Amino acid sequence: MDLVDVHVHFMPARVLDKVWAYFDAAAEHYGVAWPIHYRRPEPERLAALRSFGVVGFAPLVYAHKPGMAEWLTEWALDFGASVPEAVPTATLFPEPGVERYLGQAVSRGARIVKAHVQVGAYDPRDELLDKAWGLLAEAGVPVVVHCGHGPIPGSHTGLDVFEEVLKRHPALVAVLAHAGMPDYLGALDLVQRYEGVHLDTTMVGVPFTEAQAALPRDWASRLVDVSDRVVLGSDFPNIPYEYGVQLAAIESWAAADDRLGEPFLRAVLHDNPARLLGL
Repeated sequence: MDLVDVHVHFMPARVLDKVWAYFDAAAEHYGVAWPIHYRRPEPERLAALRSFGVVGFAPLVYAHKPGMAEWLTEWALDFGASVPEAVPTATLFPEPGVERYLGQAVSRGARIVKAHVQVGAYDPRDELLDKAWGLLAEAGVPVVVHCGHGPIPGSHTGLDVFEEVLKRHPALVAVLAHAGMPDYLGALDLVQRYEGVHLDTTMVGVPFTEAQAALPRDWASRLVDVSDRVVLGSDFPNIPYEYGVQLAAIESWAAADDRLGEPFLRAVLHDNPARLLGL
């Protein structure tokens, strides 16, 4: 089956090196080792995705301080234009000018935006972001938002915090990264109450994270009514296991409830993310 992945990371080399260095010290940060399974040169990482059957993906970048988001967005737009399977992406940060560079990115064809509330340590309700959220809502451009407390709480994480953004911009197409981990039920509640909210599967239900943030036992049955708003995400290459482990987790959900099955797999692994990315 062809795959479309909305949560993949490609970044400028010096940025990715720093991200990997952070994960090298994961035992200190998170209390558990996090060996990067796909620590390879960029051409090899692209070849790996193609070998898995990925025909479309969103190369996400994110900023952790002012002044980063605009040039990272420029890099991501260029990368998305140069790699056939990639789509142009953007990121944002609460700073003067965010609406300007985000608007320019949308005009240049950005298909999806990354907002990392945890790493960025910013409040998504910041007034500097209000027009940016509104711009994305009006344009219908999805945003992958890491706003859950996993793997560790941030200064402004919490689905209740991000819901205040949704209340102000109810048309926003928001993909809750990691299905809101560890507040999976809270994330499902937002999906049911806001038409544009989706969940991505990034690191959800795999043995590595089940040890720290286990899914509800009835997870599969809870997905039946929202199967059109669950999308494949992986966190490739920054995962401590093989890519197929994520696919196996999703396949186990499909097999756990007769109402899911093959149609669910096709929707999650391809049709839903392809729709979000305009493929």
